Amino acid sequence: MRLEPFTMERDILEVGDEVEITESRLPTSWYYTAEPAAAMSGNYSVSERIKSAKGIVRKKELQGATWTVYIEFEE
Repeated sequence: MRLEPFTMERDILEVGDEVEITESRLPTSWYYTAEPAAAMSGNYSVSERIKSAKGIVRKKELQGATWTVYIEFEE
């Protein structure tokens, strides 16, 4: 199991929700979007890439004006 933080600006996802993620590439790293554009990950190096296409929201924290949701992946 792998637990990764995603930043969410609108209160869309709830604990227990299953989400699909989309992988996008930058020149030297990768980032992920929980669909439908609900939350975004930080940048990952090639060796840290997320291999799963789906995950489950396990934790949600309000931090100022945004939320951090922790999505668990089976890897």
